[in-house]
Amino acid sequence: MKVTGIILLLCVASTFAIRKQSVAVKGVLFCGDTPASGVSVKLWDDDDGPDPDDVMAQGRTDAQGQFTLSGDASELTNIDPVLKIYHDCDDGVKPGSRKIKFKIPSSYITSGVTAKKTFDIGKINLEIEFEGEERELLARRFRRVPQKGKAKNKGRKQPNNQNSFFW
Repeated sequence: MKVTGIILLLCVASTFAIRKQSVAVKGVLFCGDTPASGVSVKLWDDDDGPDPDDVMAQGRTDAQGQFTLSGDASELTNIDPVLKIYHDCDDGVKPGSRKIKFKIPSSYITSGVTAKKTFDIGKINLEIEFEGEERELLARRFRRVPQKGKAKNKGRKQPNNQNSFFW
């Protein structure tokens, strides 16, 4: 009975230890001399261990290459905010997108759901090859087409070959 009470007390205490934390970032992206419009930008909480990474905010740059992201996450420990930029500047016809990451300084993390400070990452020319740059290959998921009469296909055309896959 005492063990159950202790476990319950620890669970309640850990629930109150989880706290909302927020961060904001802004910047301007270029591809050479041209503003990089429509570039995908995401603000992540980059977690270690079994806890999966959390997308705190995402968006695209405007016609001038500008972006502003603000997001929050609930964690027991401090969040580890990372800005990830996915782009095709100076990339030719290679598959996927170039992905670069920038760690946001911990001094820009604030308690609560609204960030009190915004980290200005400045102007970045995406032609630069950054150390640790990666490629983001968007994996397409295959879905088996159900055979006639077994499930609804919700408005999608049924392929002629019942054993085929489609995207």
